[in-house]
Amino acid sequence: MSKRVVITGMGIWSCLGTSVDEVKNSLFTGKSGIGIDNERLEYGFRSGLTGIVKRPQLKGILDRRTRMGLSEEAEYAFMASRDAFAGANIDEQYLLENEVGVIFGNDSSSSAVVESSKIMDEKHDTAMIGSGLIFQGMNSTVNMNMNTIFHLRGVNFSVSSACASGSHSIGLGYLLIKYGLQNVILCGGAQEVNKYAMSSFDALNAFSVRMNDPEKASRPFDINRDGLVPSGGAAALVLEEYEHALKRGAVILAEVCGYGFSSNGGGISEPSDVGSVVAMTRAMNDAGVNSDDIDYINAHATSTQQGDMYEAIALDRLFKGKRALISSTKSMTGHECWMAGASEIVYSLIMMHNNFVAPNINFETPDEYSKNLNIAAHTQERELNTILSNSFGFGGTNSALVIKKVK
Repeated sequence: MSKRVVITGMGIWSCLGTSVDEVKNSLFTGKSGIGIDNERLEYGFRSGLTGIVKRPQLKGILDRRTRMGLSEEAEYAFMASRDAFAGANIDEQYLLENEVGVIFGNDSSSSAVVESSKIMDEKHDTAMIGSGLIFQGMNSTVNMNMNTIFHLRGVNFSVSSACASGSHSIGLGYLLIKYGLQNVILCGGAQEVNKYAMSSFDALNAFSVRMNDPEKASRPFDINRDGLVPSGGAAALVLEEYEHALKRGAVILAEVCGYGFSSNGGGISEPSDVGSVVAMTRAMNDAGVNSDDIDYINAHATSTQQGDMYEAIALDRLFKGKRALISSTKSMTGHECWMAGASEIVYSLIMMHNNFVAPNINFETPDEYSKNLNIAAHTQERELNTILSNSFGFGGTNSALVIKKVK
């Protein structure tokens, strides 16, 4: 028999804040976390726009040897994971005595790779690189560090699936618990924010260049959008088998009840309305709900012309005339890339527990595809019982999750 899967802890480290309360205030007031990084312009970027994410100060929290092996995104993931475990009332003793898994979405660790290359170019001696940069540069840098720091002995791997990575990590964690293979898994997504991380995307002309007004640069679904704004940080969730959570006396934040996925099978950077519909439909079928049951949709919409268009077509096909409100929190955060699918579940949980829908800021003029969507351009107070969250990525990967309030 399949088991129920619930969320008992969450943590967030993003450009909207570094605590759940801080992020809640940003979401409710429609506060943007986007600014200008002049270092990017000096480096040769077309755009200096980025989410402004605070680097954590880990000295005094983690020993020097541990800190040396942490990539930037692993630092963010540690802070988010620490809060998620604390919220789930899981302490070090519990982690030492019980099997807990870890699955994180992470699709690059550019800074360490670039720094290693610089050392080799200058010194021509691999001994000069050091173990810290080696462990920072691995794509599994986040889960391997979380596993070591928190003494995790369950499932342990990374999901590398472009901008759907964080969502797929939750979906896979959900499946492992649903079918009885684990009781507790730390799931999430992490994204570095340094200039090296996103230079290739700048080369694709994917970024907004609306630098005269950074807070208005990310404009999902708006006809005047001119590209995405890169961002990052980390989000972490403790997924747990329902009966196990009850036995522990854990506070249940929500139930993960549906996971849908698909692949577009087309061009490497080509979105698809059909692929989006398949993922959303699978998630709703898995959850045993239909479009009439959905209260809110956290759209993937990144503020690119094609991506927003195809998602709007898909949303119109499934939700035209329905009551579900739609917004893209990327209007405030920019595109958090590998972490986005996880952070947007955290944002959705915050909305669910505080009875509001965060605004799709900068949505001023719809285009022909978004004009029929029920987009919340301003904060709306509403009880949210069932939420659908979309995440799509390069390579045609699509993921959708349904979460429900547990009453």
